[in-house]
Amino acid sequence: MDVSIFPDKNVRPSEKDLASVLNGTYVLWNELREFVYKRYPMAVEEWNYPGKKYGWSYRIKDRKRAIIYFMPRDKGFMVAFVFGPKATERILETGISDKIKADLRKAKVYAEGRGIRIDVLDETFMNDIKRLIQIKLDY
Repeated sequence: MDVSIFPDKNVRPSEKDLASVLNGTYVLWNELREFVYKRYPMAVEEWNYPGKKYGWSYRIKDRKRAIIYFMPRDKGFMVAFVFGPKATERILETGISDKIKADLRKAKVYAEGRGIRIDVLDETFMNDIKRLIQIKLDY
């Protein structure tokens, strides 16, 4: 599921485009977006086009850093996070899914932290993603 559904640099995705490709997960996309804004009303959202290989992605950020990245895919989307050492430690102490914890442990460590991606095809990881958003905002 790592291939962009919006590869054309000249066509920034609209809400209508998202709704048509994300199918039932469009509701989940909006649920996560609203969750961030309820906890951090001053957040800023933006579409980004890093290149044809990745296509269009969407992120919500505070003044300095991304809180969450959304990557639209066919019939679903991925979310991505980057966590520093303190946030990573906190996540590993929580009841978040063992799969997410294992992915975080395996993630390569960069200067800005460890990055993870989570496929959203249904509601399976929604509560975990919300907890990750909260931890990101706390740290």
